[in-house]
Amino acid sequence: MAEKELSEVAPFCREQFDKGKAAYNRQNFDYAIELLGGVLQLEPAFYEAREMLRATQFKRAKVGKGFFSKVLGRASVSPTLAKAQMMAKRKPLEALIAAEQVLNVDPANVAAHKALADAATAAELPRTALLSLEIAFKHAPADRKLALTLADAYANAGQIGRAEAIYGEAIKANPNDQELQQALKDLAARRTMAEGGYDSIAGGKGSYRDILRDKARAAELEQESRIVNSEEGTRDLIERYTVELEKEPANRKLLRSLADAYSQLGELEQTLHYLRLLREASGGSDPSIDREIISVSLKKIDNELAGLDPDDENYEQQRQALRSEREGVEIQSAKELVDRYPSDLQHRFELGKVYFRLGKINEAIGEFQKAQANPHRKIASLGFLGQCFSKRGLHDVAVRTLQKAVDEKQAFDEEKKELIYQLGLALEAMGRPNDAIEQFKQIYEQDIGFKDVAAKVDAFYAGDTQ
Repeated sequence: MAEKELSEVAPFCREQFDKGKAAYNRQNFDYAIELLGGVLQLEPAFYEAREMLRATQFKRAKVGKGFFSKVLGRASVSPTLAKAQMMAKRKPLEALIAAEQVLNVDPANVAAHKALADAATAAELPRTALLSLEIAFKHAPADRKLALTLADAYANAGQIGRAEAIYGEAIKANPNDQELQQALKDLAARRTMAEGGYDSIAGGKGSYRDILRDKARAAELEQESRIVNSEEGTRDLIERYTVELEKEPANRKLLRSLADAYSQLGELEQTLHYLRLLREASGGSDPSIDREIISVSLKKIDNELAGLDPDDENYEQQRQALRSEREGVEIQSAKELVDRYPSDLQHRFELGKVYFRLGKINEAIGEFQKAQANPHRKIASLGFLGQCFSKRGLHDVAVRTLQKAVDEKQAFDEEKKELIYQLGLALEAMGRPNDAIEQFKQIYEQDIGFKDVAAKVDAFYAGDTQ
């Protein structure tokens, strides 16, 4: 799995990331951690979000404890840390989540950073690993093994100078350590061979011409990825990428470029073709590709719906058939994600939302009940559960569930307003107008324009509570 830049992640994740940054700037650190943690569950390779989450964790630790410390108190850190350590190499993506839960409480936890670095290395996320190794070493500079691991990580990242500096400091503390001295010599040799690409020559895998050609090709690909000015230019790139792909059929960068190029042209069938090949080349372990395939599949059906002729005598029949197909794709795709990643409760949450939107309330309840075990989705799951219970006519159960969600939500943001609003509706449905209006007034005091709360409050004070 390659680490991703902001432009490479799904639009929803970019939106949530921006909200997380905005929450950080407002010093609403609990909400920022919730948003950024959710983004990383969806896009574990999104390095900038990981970096932002780390900054938020440390910033919140400086200003004092908040909601996350209550949810995951220090008493629960040890089992969560043990979970991260055990799964680091076997199930690295799950280990990343567990390690972040520890760091939400204790961002300087050296053991958690080591576990996270191990998991990131197993998941082929070198920058993520290096970030945690740097923090761990800062808090445990005397840890010899950690120093060597960090130096190796720097060397593997091409930062030979920084690796040499760490070895140099370690040798000062251990002047008779022959292993350290030899490692430093090896690094010096590696620097010489690596500069200009001479290591590939020494291994018999290249030539001086290869070095120059590779550098030129890298610059060319970079330029191509940034600018495509016309359909003709896009077609030219597709032709070039297709020829190159014949030589390297599992080249993920080429597959990604082809999928993006066809998407730009609006040719969604071809987009899906290359996304599926990309998923296969990635080992079927990147949920972001799965979600992109789902999104394009749904967009393809939406385009077909938009292209129907309302004057056609079979219009209604065709429309219903496509709507049924779309519904089936939504449900089946969401279920496949749950089956493929059974331990990722985010997919349970998403499946629950699909069921809820399509009116399959019993099925939605089951998924949200499971999804609330995800700390990043607990409050949202409770909110949806409350609405589900209301739709089933279980208004008293809905009130208890929604009240629990409101109590756990600290920041008075859009999500909390919605929870309070739904609680008010449930109280109205129970025939408790006085209790309901107290909920609507809370929102009214903060945001008079939220939905119809102003009308509800005005009607109440006018003596019309219907």
